[in-house]
Amino acid sequence: MADPKIAARQPVPVKLETGKTYHWCRCGESKAQPMCDGSHKGSAFTPLAFTAEATKEAWLCQCKRTANAPYCDGAHKKL
Repeated sequence: MADPKIAARQPVPVKLETGKTYHWCRCGESKAQPMCDGSHKGSAFTPLAFTAEATKEAWLCQCKRTANAPYCDGAHKKL
């Protein structure tokens, strides 16, 4: 599989709601970063569905290199 596009070199804060399911972009092509807008269609990528365990602000990865998807783990600092 090809490497995903780097959408940004910093994470973005997102307000998550308990029990709500989100679809995090894995391809880096979405115009609705960090969430999926379907831009991956026709590629080897699929979004990552996750359900928020608590209502809170979370820092989501936009470089697509995190080992803790969809959350930022600082991987952008090595790009």
